This record gives sequence, C-alpha cells and structure tokens, in this order.
Amino acid sequence: MANTASDVVQIRDAVDELYRTESRRIFATLIRVIGDFDLAEEALQDAFAAAVEKWTNEGVPANPRAWLVSTGRFKAIDTIRRRARFDKTIADLGEGLDEPTTELEDFDEARFNDDHLRLIFTCCHPALSPNAQIALTLRETCGLTTEEIASAFLSPPATIAQRIVRAKSKIREAKIPYEVPSLTDLPQRLDSVLSVIYLMFNEGYSASSGVHAIRPDLSGEAIHLARVLLSLLPDPEVMGLLALMLLHESRRAARTNNNGDLILLDDQDRSLWNQELIAEGKQLLEQALATQQFGVYTLQAAISAVHASSTSKDDTNWDQIVALYDLLLQAEPSPVIELNRAVAIAMRDGPETGVKLIDSILERGNLNEYHLVHAAKADLCRRLGRTSEARTAYRLALSLAQQEPERRFLNQRLQELG
Repeated sequence: MANTASDVVQIRDAVDELYRTESRRIFATLIRVIGDFDLAEEALQDAFAAAVEKWTNEGVPANPRAWLVSTGRFKAIDTIRRRARFDKTIADLGEGLDEPTTELEDFDEARFNDDHLRLIFTCCHPALSPNAQIALTLRETCGLTTEEIASAFLSPPATIAQRIVRAKSKIREAKIPYEVPSLTDLPQRLDSVLSVIYLMFNEGYSASSGVHAIRPDLSGEAIHLARVLLSLLPDPEVMGLLALMLLHESRRAARTNNNGDLILLDDQDRSLWNQELIAEGKQLLEQALATQQFGVYTLQAAISAVHASSTSKDDTNWDQIVALYDLLLQAEPSPVIELNRAVAIAMRDGPETGVKLIDSILERGNLNEYHLVHAAKADLCRRLGRTSEARTAYRLALSLAQQEPERRFLNQRLQELG
C-alpha cells in the first residue's frame, strides 16, 4: 500500500532527526570502515539521501544507524570504483572494502560510542598543532560549520578552513592511526581532548549563531563523551570538566522561555534547576578537589557550584567567586576570564568598578570583536544610568551577535533605553 502524504512527512522528519542527533557517530564509524575523512563525509551524505528515498517506500529499518553505515560503505565502494583508475590512493582505500566485514549486528551502542571517542583522539593526535586539533575535531566529530568554529576561536573562517584542510592532509600522509591511545599514552593526549569536549559543550549550551540559544544534542553528547573518558581515565581534570558541564546543564530548563528568548542568570527561576545534576556535579567536584591536582576546569566548576548553591544573586557569595576567578586567571591568563572576573567584581563592588575593568580590557583590543564584552559593559552602564554609553555598547554588541535569541535580547534592552 502506498504511503500517505502524512507518512512521507513522518519519515522525512525521522531522517532529519536522525541526522541531527546521530550523524557524527555514524560518520565516525564510516571513517573506521572506509579510512578517509572526505570519502566518509561523502558516504554519509549519500547514505542519508538514500534513506529518504528507500525508507519512504519501505519504512524505517529496525536498526537505522547500522543501515546507514552499511549503505554508506557500499556508496563508498561505488565511489572508489569510479575514481580508482585516476587515483592510486583511492584504489588503495578500496582494497579492504569489498570484504563483507560490515554486518548490521556489528553496530551496537558500544561500538558507536567507541568509534566517536576514537575519532576525537585521532583528531587530537600530537602530530597536529593544538589549534588544528580543536578545529578539526569540532568540524568532524561535532559537525559544526567553519563559521561556528571561527566564532568559538574568534578567528576568520578562512583561517579555520585552512587549518582543517591541512590537518586532514597530515592525518592521511602520516598514516596517523585511528584509535584510542593506550593507557600509558592517554594522559599526554588529554588536554586537547578536554578542550574539544568543552568547546562542543559550549556550542550546545550557548550556540554561537542560529535561531536557537541552546543545542541540547551537542551539550548532551559532550557530557556523554566526558563520562566515557572518565571511565577510561579517572583523572581529576576529567572529573572537573564533567562536574562543570553538569552544573551548567542543570540550569538549561531555566535559561529560555517558551518563545526561546534568553533569561539571564539573575532572572532565572531557580526552582527549575535540575537538582540531580547539581548533586552529581558537586560530588565530582569534591573528588577532583580532594586530589589537590586539579586545573582550570575544576576551578570553573567550583565557580559554577557557588552559583548552584545560591538562592538568588543577592545570596551569592561573590567574594568566593572573585577569589576563584583570581586563581583561574593565574592558572590560565585569558581576556575572557578577565571579563568574567570583572563582571563578578561588579556584582561585589558595584558597576562603576566593573566598567573600569572592562574598559581596560577593551583598551588592549583583545576582545573588541567579542559581542559579550560590549553587552556586559552596556548592562553595567545601564545600571549606572549612563544611558548614552549603554546604548552605544548595546548597539555594538548587537552588530557582532550572531545568535537570534541574543539579538532579540539586545534589541529589547535598546528599546527599554528609549
């Protein structure tokens, strides 16, 4: 019996949802099967295109992820056969693909998770520069666009694109193995992997651009990967990072309203905060602090824990938060950390002090293209009654913001200023 129009829409929606939530795990498995980034990406797109056609007529298979991997593999074989006469490298890739090694039952949950973690460690191989590691991992394991990564790096998109192309070439030419390193090699590879997982989480927690403020699929995947990593290596900073992400994630339900508009921390309904995530985050934080070998993620988690323990902004221990930011700034000097510290000092000592600190950051030029520094200054000037300065800073922040909910929030603030 032919599918109705409603059935077709449901199947297309199912394919779209699967692409949104699972495509990067499927891609990671295709890289293991095929052995090449670009061919795997092409096979991924071909497999999803085939799914739209086949599933519309035959229905969604019992194991859709495995179906997509298997279909992608056969699409890659077809591509290799077409190109092999012109490209010896492509022909070499195809030597093992004709073997029937890819069975549907091979692709259980554990295998998909292993493949994703394996891909992260491949992208974070020490043969690649640190910036290339992070850019490549965000592109290939998270599916972020070049523009989104550029926003996270505060760098031009062309620069990010060049890093990604060079990193792929290095992996191919150096024959970098596609594997999770041994336990003895794991610690030295850890910093880059933690950076990537945290950047992935940040993109989900507060999207750099687009129509939505949050992307729960990305933040959820980052938390999942941190849990897997912690099971492999119970390192204090892995604990600290997982604690930090859980404490942030606990506030997700309170961060936007029904229209998707942003609600700042001061105005959030704290009864909506997820107490189970807060309790788990605090427990991990205590374990990390007890080792006395923690680092920047644990310090950030400690700051988040102070917020999680407060019933309101007036009840918040701003002295403790400023002291933690002082430690964090010593451990990792950064203009963004300076900005966050300035906002915390403004909450403790008043907005006038905060404006002076932010102006000193802006004078150095480090964050002039970062919309949040101008938004922070605008808010402090608004609280001081310096309306003209606030209006100028809000307009500058608005010109730089790429996320629609943030733009709506900044526009609303401007309208309130008249």
